[in-house]
Formats: sequence, structure tokens, C-alpha cells
Amino acid sequence: MSVIYILLAIVLLGILIMVHEFGHFAVTRLCGIAVKEFSIGFGPKIWQRISKKTGTAFSIRPIPLGGYCMFYGDTDDDPKGESKDDPRNYNKAAVWKRMLSVAAGPLMNFVLAFAVAIWLMAAYGMVAVTPQISDVESGMPAETAGLRAGDVFLSVNGQEVADQSVQFVSEAIGSGAGETVEVTVNRDGEQKTFTIIPTYDSGLERYRLGVTITGAQPMPSSMVVPAAWEACKQASVAIVGALGKLVTTGEGLDQTAGPVGVVQLVAEETRQGGLEIYLSLIVMISINLGLMNLIPIPGLDGSRLVFMLLEALRGRPVSQRIESSIHLCGYVLLFGLMIFFTFKDVLRIFGM
Repeated sequence: MSVIYILLAIVLLGILIMVHEFGHFAVTRLCGIAVKEFSIGFGPKIWQRISKKTGTAFSIRPIPLGGYCMFYGDTDDDPKGESKDDPRNYNKAAVWKRMLSVAAGPLMNFVLAFAVAIWLMAAYGMVAVTPQISDVESGMPAETAGLRAGDVFLSVNGQEVADQSVQFVSEAIGSGAGETVEVTVNRDGEQKTFTIIPTYDSGLERYRLGVTITGAQPMPSSMVVPAAWEACKQASVAIVGALGKLVTTGEGLDQTAGPVGVVQLVAEETRQGGLEIYLSLIVMISINLGLMNLIPIPGLDGSRLVFMLLEALRGRPVSQRIESSIHLCGYVLLFGLMIFFTFKDVLRIFGM
């Protein structure tokens, strides 16, 4: 596996994390809440700049498998509540503002997935069409008879093929064993019929007219956005279904991977499929990241939203000490799972 594909996989994860954390940061600032630090990556900081205007520290850290947006007085930053009198304290902001700031991270992953899906559909999206000629080979019987690229097949030897597959049309043309083939096409709204004698291709061991037939064409611009939306919706349904089976029956647990496994998967799939597959993986993994963060697991955004919802319903927050302890337990659990799946990924890579 080439180093370049491994780097591309790491870049993909970095992009997803950066977008997620930027969602938290951007909405938090729009809501007028101060941000103590915005970091991409974990570990010791290798670069940091402190904004003279807001006092926010922007950091880059060496492990590109995470990131965070730290607030003043946040449950992680100040578990003892020592900065409760600080006017910048995150918990002093209205609960709806804090809920928006937390939900913005997963939301940005969905926005990224949708934007990339639009790019994917515009560049590679195809729609099924009636079999038609996409190319005519020079010097072959089809060119001599007058067939052109863009001609849409209507019938072959009197047999209607307008709603058939490309394979069906090809077999209908080659079924005559060298006999005359009568082809009727639609050209710019006008029906035309051609009588053609196929030539035998000894290399392919079949009779040919010398045309390339396609049953798909680039997606019209009017269909790009709806197709991208549908692709994201289908991906979301598939991921939710897979997560549900994983939790209820354990199905798919043997296929679950950690960061190392994800990097390996992305690198290998990108090597084989190129940019199209790389974009598809961004869509799938970004939606997966957004949905996973909305699950109410302690330490994730979904759990924070649950506590804030309780606060909104009760009219007062849950004890910060209790909430901090629950999130800490979640972090320990998640870190343990990451170590487990990383160990599992390494064993699988080395065939152990």
C-alpha cells in the first residue's frame, strides 16, 4: 500500500474532524460564547496562535485522529467549577445557545457529506437511458452505413429494444451470425432505418458493427442536488440500520474497525477506485461520524445534548460534578474501545 494513499486517508480523517470541530466553534462564536481553545489533533501542541481580539488559542497537535473546542468553565475544562464567576463561563450562556453549539458539530458533518455528494454526482453521476450509440469506429460497417454517435436504438431486426439493456441490444446485433442487420434509431426526433452487414472480429470471436453502446449518460444538472440528497439519505438509513444491528444483536462487530483500520480501508479503496471512491468514502464516513456523535454515549455530543435538554425541561442544570463524572467515564470507555479496536486492526493487518 503506497504511502501516498495512507497520507490521503489520514487527510480524510483530518478534514472530517476539522469540519466537525469548526461547526462547534463557528456556531459558538455566532451565539456570543467565548472559546478558550480550538485544536485540531491530540497530544502536545506543535503550533499555537492566540487571537488578540478574542483570546482564543488556535492549536495544531500531532495526532490527527481527534480535536476539540474548549470553552471557559466547560465540564471538561473546569470540573470543580472554579471559574463559575468568570463572565466567559460556557455554562452561563442560555441553554438553547449551548445546544446549538453542540449540535453544530454533527450538523457540519452532514453538511460536508451533502456538499461532497453534490460534487460526486456532478462529476461522476450517471442516469440510465435507452441504449444509444456513444461512439462509431472509423472504417467499420456502422460508419459506412451512416450511424452516428447519439443515435438512440429503437429496434434491431424488427425487435423493439428501446427499453432493454445494453447487453440485450449487443446480443441482438450479434445474433445474426454475419447476416444483414436492420437497425432503426431515433436521431434528433426523426426515425431512421439502416441495413448493415456486420464484420467478424477474430480477436473477440463475434460479429460487430463497430459501435460503442451505452445505457447511461452524465446526470443533468437539474438532477444533481436531488440525487446527492437521496444518496445521503440512503447512506444515513444504511448506517443507522447497521448501528442498530450492532447494538441489538452484535451483527457486524467482527467488521468494526478503529482509526488504524479506517486508514487502511480508505487507503486501499482509494488505491483501487481513485477520486470517485475517495469522495464516496468522505460522504459515508462523514455521515457516520455525525450520526455516531448524536448517540447519547457519555463524552459524545449526544450525551451533552441530553443533559442540556434535561436542564431546559427542569429549569436548572444537572450538577456539574455529576455531569463531569459521567462524561469522564464515557471518555475512559471510548478510549478503551479505541485501544481495543486499534490492537485488533494491527493484528488483522499482520494476519495474526
